[in-house]
Amino acid sequence: MNGSAKLGDFLGVVDTVFRGNRTYIRPLDQELKDRLSPKKNPFFEHGEGVIFVAKRDGKTVGRATASIDHEHLARYKDAVGFFGFFDTIDDPEVAKALLSRCEDWLRGKGMKTVRGPMSLSINEEIGCLVEGFDEPPVFMFPYSARHQGGLIEQAGYTKAKDLLGWKYLTGELNPRTKRAYDEIGSLPEVVSRPVSYKDLARDVAIIVDVYNDAWSDNWGFVPLTKAELTKMAADFKLILAPEITRITYIDGEPAAVALALPNLNELTRDLNGSLFPFGLPKLLWRLKVEGAKSGRMLILGIRKKYRNVRKYAALSAYLYGEMNEGGRRLGMKWGELGWTLEDNGAINAGIKMVGGKVYKKYRVYEKSLEASS
Repeated sequence: MNGSAKLGDFLGVVDTVFRGNRTYIRPLDQELKDRLSPKKNPFFEHGEGVIFVAKRDGKTVGRATASIDHEHLARYKDAVGFFGFFDTIDDPEVAKALLSRCEDWLRGKGMKTVRGPMSLSINEEIGCLVEGFDEPPVFMFPYSARHQGGLIEQAGYTKAKDLLGWKYLTGELNPRTKRAYDEIGSLPEVVSRPVSYKDLARDVAIIVDVYNDAWSDNWGFVPLTKAELTKMAADFKLILAPEITRITYIDGEPAAVALALPNLNELTRDLNGSLFPFGLPKLLWRLKVEGAKSGRMLILGIRKKYRNVRKYAALSAYLYGEMNEGGRRLGMKWGELGWTLEDNGAINAGIKMVGGKVYKKYRVYEKSLEASS
């Protein structure tokens, strides 16, 4: 990405922002470097961005990115750009200065609205944590300091949408879910299987195809591209646990998918973001020998053509049941389901039915760049 900020300062500022916070888990630096690299992140085939850091008396006290997703612009034609990776000390002046730099950059690119945090797009980390600060962050979910949302609001931003994070405890299925699980499982035309290591690229393509169909009407949705799909398959090779993946067919057609991953944050808590020189061997050992006791649901989707077919009304409950059983076999105690939109009544009701409970809330903010010009 372009920008005057040094990447080391950008990555390291979290040590200042979250000093003394025992709940926070620093993401792996290498993963963030790859995401910010135009050579490694296929987002930059259809997007662009810049990184900023704020310094006071020579000390880094905040960071942010500004980005534009041309796939989003082509789909919505709304002149919306994004800010993300937004972490600062508890200081309104620092927060406003960083956000102003993002706004100026986006305005210079012709954007009329700024929305975020989105790091770097809706298909990566999204939202500012506003509830659930005492729970550690799960892999590929953001974590924010308690003051962060308030500082964004002080800079003139208002709520665009809240996203819900759900906690699901593995165990015996409740009676209602068990009935739904058995009902779908008994249908002869329904066949379900895990993702295959051998044919990972093929199976990830199936999952993304169903996902792009299932989620296409959701707020802010942008389809994953072929290049993003290819990178996803490559990234999953190390951490994939087939037991917590499902591809479900109806009469031979991929109709519903679910994909969860082991919660890497649980296994990297003590690495302070570094895989070298000793972090990588520790992580590999923990993955292969100890295993994660929690997981993160990344994708769950049902093709639109099957949603209103009464015979298959219990498909989502069936998928949750399959994932529950897979998680139990791996020794997982719980999983984070989400995010989901606060106003997606059908999905939220389905998660409640299987036993999920809201335990975190993430907020997306926005601001008019025309009004602030």
